[in-house]
Formats: sequence, structure tokens, C-alpha cells
Amino acid sequence: MTPAPIEAPPATQAGGRLAHPPGAVPPERPLAMPVQSLTHWTRAEQRSWTNRAMRAVPWFARAVVFLGMAALTAYGGWQMYKVVDVGGITVLEWALVTLFILNFSWIAVAFTSSLVGLIHLLFRRRRLPPLPEALHSRTAVLMPIYNEAPSRVFAAMQAIIESVTATGCGRAFEYFFVSDTTDPDVWIAEERAFLALRRRLGPDVAVWYRHRPKNTNRKAGNIADWVTRWGGAYDHMLVLDADSLMTGEAIVRLAAAMEKDSDAGIIQTLPLIINRNTLFARIQQFAARVYGPVIADGLAVWMGYDGNYWGHNAIIRTAAFAAHCGMPDLSGKPPFGGHILSHDFVEAALMRRAGYAVYMLTDVTGSYEESPPSLIDLAARDRRWCQGNLQHARVIGSRGFHPATRQHFATGIFSYLASPLWLLQLLVGLTLALQAHYIRPEYFTNEFSLFPSWPLFDAERALGLFAGTMGILLAPKFFGMIVMLVDRDARRACGGGIRLILSTLLEIILSALLAPTMMLVQSGSVFEILLGRDSGWKPQRRDDGSIPFGDIVRRHRWHTALGALAGIAAYVMSPYLFAWMSPTIVGLLLSIPLSWASGQLWLGLGLKRLGLLMTPEETLPPPIASRANALSQELAAAGEDDENALQVLHADGDFRDLHEAMLPPGARSERGRFEQDRVMAFAKITEARTLEEACKWLTPKERFLALHDRAMIGLLANLPAEAKA
Repeated sequence: MTPAPIEAPPATQAGGRLAHPPGAVPPERPLAMPVQSLTHWTRAEQRSWTNRAMRAVPWFARAVVFLGMAALTAYGGWQMYKVVDVGGITVLEWALVTLFILNFSWIAVAFTSSLVGLIHLLFRRRRLPPLPEALHSRTAVLMPIYNEAPSRVFAAMQAIIESVTATGCGRAFEYFFVSDTTDPDVWIAEERAFLALRRRLGPDVAVWYRHRPKNTNRKAGNIADWVTRWGGAYDHMLVLDADSLMTGEAIVRLAAAMEKDSDAGIIQTLPLIINRNTLFARIQQFAARVYGPVIADGLAVWMGYDGNYWGHNAIIRTAAFAAHCGMPDLSGKPPFGGHILSHDFVEAALMRRAGYAVYMLTDVTGSYEESPPSLIDLAARDRRWCQGNLQHARVIGSRGFHPATRQHFATGIFSYLASPLWLLQLLVGLTLALQAHYIRPEYFTNEFSLFPSWPLFDAERALGLFAGTMGILLAPKFFGMIVMLVDRDARRACGGGIRLILSTLLEIILSALLAPTMMLVQSGSVFEILLGRDSGWKPQRRDDGSIPFGDIVRRHRWHTALGALAGIAAYVMSPYLFAWMSPTIVGLLLSIPLSWASGQLWLGLGLKRLGLLMTPEETLPPPIASRANALSQELAAAGEDDENALQVLHADGDFRDLHEAMLPPGARSERGRFEQDRVMAFAKITEARTLEEACKWLTPKERFLALHDRAMIGLLANLPAEAKA
């Protein structure tokens, strides 16, 4: 049977271009994407600014951030030195001072950056220009997907398309689902959802779908495959994530900003978290909404045009990306070698090295995402991010990178090293307390002495340093709360000033209790990576935060045991030491019930009913979010997400023809060489007497390969559905 082409009405757009040419993908317009070198580069390869007047470096903001950080760190380090310098300082005490300085510098730079953001938010005037009446460039909106629920993803894209169309600039955009899905049932559900979406949208919207048989290099490879095949037809690409949602106004503003600024390579937005209901997810949602703008504004001010990229909800100049962002593989094996996991940082670095600006428009609202529903789900995602950021230790010294770029890499690396450093600081402090309690001298001091040294501390100064450290650590949260309190509409949308203050305090308490567990989780991730263990790549859970209680116990039993051990040791040595370490001890002792509670929907919704941890987007949901949620429920109710792919193709001959038409041309294998799974799939299908039998015999990988093979699809189609009675 000859596969039928995918039908599409012959509607045209401006310039006579077909809105829906036949096929799941448009004609290819390739762009070369050479792999970039991290070791060889010359200044001659960097382009010059088109408008140099727009490239003023924010020296004052950078001085405030980094000189302020240095001053605070120097003062904090000096105070810590004076705390332990009572009767001489030992090697262990020097270790404690060093670890304190490293950890303190991390929170000091967050404080000074947020302070810049607070001042900028309080005293600037936001003046967004009106939306353009028309755009003169072409932008492709890309939705990379990997084993996601199709009802959710395609509903989100439909809501985005409708919102863009409502701006009057819809003809400047085309939409691509670029799928790396490996689950055969999900893949077939995606194809059905794509065809249904086309029918709903009609012929005036150009929407496409491409599925890769092999997800080489993961998301970076997925985007690169699109660029090298179709990138030449589009001036810009706007990259989403599977949980992304962006209003038409936000998308049009980003495209207009790209048109206006020929030096821009990547323009990033600040995505807000929405649609979260479990306790843990609502904590993250509240924190991102209240504290996020202060942090983001501070970053945007001091970074200027030397910014970073977080992989989604951003617009990119396609030709520049193709020419300068071909991702190299690192020598050696994972976790430090092979494919670069956190490719977005490196893409921003390469773009900036080439002479293009990378910056963030915090004024552009209407950019949304979601977050993991529980502590364990966050830990699973965080493990991959940890590996990606630690990989940057091999990239940070690359030739030609801007100093600000290297700072971004250093920040990412230290964000994960901070946990084991904090853990080491606690262990050193506990060791010193143990030594002092049992009056065991330190014989190995840095200065010669006839007598051993006993560890002594200035308790009053230590208390003052602790209070100052906590103040600097928590200040960005209070900065965000202040900004929300002075904004009348935002304050009311958070339930009023009293509820906003109570929510902030609740978030601080819950985050403080969860922090010790996250410290150990991240420390474990760092140690695993240093031991050479790769993280792999698994799809992220989006909604359900419930995890079997036995799995939670297995995951956190050692955290609880360590908390109990630390508590007993601290109490035996000194009630004051126990009080000092109580936040860490309590957090670890409660790690199991806290982790269980984090994924509970009823706890999150209960706080919502009380008006706590509320965000403006919960009180007044964005219309695009309401539309996407309604569409998702409608599509999920149809039940196509979970249907057996083989049964679907067997029962629907018309769809089977369309599926075969969407398959890429079959690659020729070398004569005499056979892929074991493909051979087994063919043998099982040939041996099967019914479709039911074939479904029972085929493994998921064999089913995936069979659905790529027209001959095996034909054999399956000719099988009876089930044996006759």
C-alpha cells in the first residue's frame, strides 16, 4: 500500500507561501552548524558591534556587586578569624575559617546582586513600547518534547498559537514540535495529537512535527538537528521547554526586540512558575514569584549584554546560533566527558565570544514554566544539573570567553560545590567542639610552641557573626517581599499584606527545614560524579508528587540517621552546641516526613484555601494558562495518551497511512550486519498469529523499531486482532 500524503488545505500566506504544504515538516532549508573549538580561537573571529553606543558596560553595578561581595566576605572572614583566635589558632580552626569564607562569599554575592535588583525595581519606571503592528522577520517557535503527555504539550502549544494570533502578528510565526520521544505509545499519541491540532487550527497556521529515531546528544542534538535541516528559513527561533507557556504579547515583544537589535544573539525572559499545587511545588512557586524578580533584575542590571541563557523561553538569532554554537563533545567518558549536559550556558558563552549580545528583558512578562512536584523529583532533576554544571570545570577556561561568561560558569559550579563545602564546615565545627569537650589538644599548629593548643572560641562574637550571616542569607527574600508589599495590586493578589508576610515566614521556615536534606542530596550527587557515575536522562514528572512511602524511607533513612547521630553528639558535648546546630539536626531528623509531605496535594491545596503561599497568577490566572489547562483536560479526557500504539495503527488504516508518510526515509544498513532488536522484532511479528500475541511478545524497544519499519507495520496490519473463539 502506498502511503498517502498528509493532507492540508492549500491556503497561502503573504508572498504566496503555503501555510500548510503537504507533509508533517516543511521543505528543508539547511544551515551549516560547524562544531566549535574550545581551545583554538582568535580575536579576528569576533564580529564588531553594529551599534557600539548601546554596548555600555554596567561598571557601577558590577562594582557594587563584586566589590561589595569582597568587602562583606573580608569582614565576615575577619570576624570568623577573631572567633577562633582565642589563645592561638590551630590547623583545624584555619580549615574552619577557610570553609566559612568560601561559603560566606557565595551568600554575599547573592545579597549584593539582590540589593541592586531591589533598588532597580523600586526606583525605575517601566515603559514598555506598544506592540508592533507587524513584524518583518520569520520566527520558528520550537517545542522540544521527550516522553511527555501529549495532551498537555499540544494543549499548551495551541494556547500559545491562539495568543500569538490574537496580537495580529501571527503570520510571522511557525510552530514546530521536535520530538525525541522513545516510548512507542507516546510517540504515536504525539502524531495523533499533532494531526488533531492541525484540524483544530485550520489552514492559516503553519504547525509542524518531526520525530527523531535516535535522540543523539539529547536536547542540544534535538535543536541542532532542527537548525541544520530547517534553520535557514527562519530569522529567529524561540525555544520552549515541554512545560513552557508564553503569551502572544511576550513572544511578539521578543521578536520585535530581535528585529530592533541586530547585535542581539539571545534574549532571555524570566519565566514564572504556575499551575503548582503540591506543598513543595507551591513553596517553589511562591519563592520564584516573590523573590525571583529581585534576583533576576539584579542579574540583568550587572550582566548587561554579557548575560546567560537557561535553555528555554528565550529567542535566538538562528544564523548566529548555527555559525557559532555547534556543541563539541568533551574528551573522555561521562560524567566529565562526552556530551555537554548544561549546553545552554556554553551556547551563551559561544554566542558572546562571537560578538553577539546575550541579555535578559525582565520587563517582558507572560513567560511561564512549571516545577517538580516533590523533593525527590527535584533531586532527580538536580542530579542532572549538578553533572552539567560540574562539567563546566572543563569549559570555564576555554579560549576567547568573556570574563562575565567565566563568572557565570563559576557561579554554576559553586552552586553545587557549596553543599559539600557546607557539610565539611559543619563536620569541622563538630570536630572542634568534640576536641574542646574532651580537652584534646591540637599538636599540629602553624607556629612552634612548647605546649599544645586547645580550641577556644569567642562565644559573643560568634553569636553576632551568626546573626549577621543569617541576615545576609535571608535578605534577598525580604527584598522580594518589600517589592511585593509596595505594589498594591501584587500585594492584594497575594492575599494582602498580612498573608504575604506570613507566607514569606512560612516559606523561610519550610525551606530552612528542607535545606539540610538538600545539602546531603547535592553533596551525594557531587561525590557520585567525582566517582565517575553518569546521571543518565529521564523524563521529568509534571503533576503527581506522591511517591510510595517505602521509597521515601529508603531515600532518606541515612539522612535521618546522620541527623540523630549529630544531635546526640552535639547534646552530649554541649546544650549550646545542640541549640546552635538545631536547624540542621531537626531538618535531617524530619527528612522522611518532610519529603513525604512535600509531594502531598492536599497540604498544598489546604494552604491555598487559607490564602497562604498565594501568587498573583493563582489569584488572577493568566488567560493563556486557563486556556491551556482547559484544553489539556479536554484532550486527556479523550484517552489517547495511554492507548497501545500497535492497536491504534491496526485499527485505523487512514492514520496508519499518515504515520508511514511521516516516517523518515529508511536508512540502508550495511550488508551482512543486522541489528539484534530489529531482527527479533521482525521474527516475533512473523511468528505471531494475532496482534494480541505480537503485543505480548514485543519489548518496548522492539515495538519502537517496528513502528519505524514499513514492512513490519504492514505485517502487523494483516494480523487478526485476536484469536477466534
